[in-house]
Amino acid sequence: MIITETDRLILRHFEAKDTRAIFLLNSIPEVLTFIPGEPMTSISQAEQIFENVITKSYQERGYGRWAVEHKADGKVIGFCGPTFITEFNEVELGYRYLPQYWGQGIGCEAGLAALDRFKDYDINEAIALILLGNKGSEGVARKIGMKERNRAKFMGHKVNVFHKVL
Repeated sequence: MIITETDRLILRHFEAKDTRAIFLLNSIPEVLTFIPGEPMTSISQAEQIFENVITKSYQERGYGRWAVEHKADGKVIGFCGPTFITEFNEVELGYRYLPQYWGQGIGCEAGLAALDRFKDYDINEAIALILLGNKGSEGVARKIGMKERNRAKFMGHKVNVFHKVL
């Protein structure tokens, strides 16, 4: 299901065929520098995330992380979208992209497009939880209009909490 499109991107629901992309986004050390947890080591782990996390969120809440497909090459190059963070009782805009697409404005383009759809799900504000030192993600958050709210702990790590009223 397509959520929205930009000139370069399609934001859509993840599908079973996307497990290789999910695996890449969770196994490349460079991508995971500021992501808590261990890198994936098998496609079966990506299949479990697709079934038990992504699909479950779509079913329970009507929303979840959305695949970001690059129109020029038809590849899923990352994700961008909402997820409910129980520990904060808020919805987070999360995003992650393959390194070869960094520095091209993809994060801002997808982030703005995603935030525009949040109201469709009765989401009126969003946070971004960004591990300390992740200047790239902080830059994206600022460029899409999020403001640094405070510092907190998430999954045992210090994070900067960015916030935006939509």
